[in-house]
Amino acid sequence: MQLRGIWDTCSAPSNLRRTVTIALVVGCVLSLINEGDVLVHGHATGSTGLKIGLNFVVPFIVSNLGVLAGTKTASA
Repeated sequence: MQLRGIWDTCSAPSNLRRTVTIALVVGCVLSLINEGDVLVHGHATGSTGLKIGLNFVVPFIVSNLGVLAGTKTASA
């Protein structure tokens, strides 16, 4: 699959809605698991913010890879 096809597939509204929802849910859970104690005790730093941001980026990427793997054009 070429870059344009990947972009078109991942940015389709139905796919984007699904992948963003997954990223939000999984990102919140990961943030609570990984950084919850730091946040509760008020010891958050810029590094903590970066880690929390990545907790949302990773499931977004993974869910998009799942979308691409499930499309007919991904194998073409």
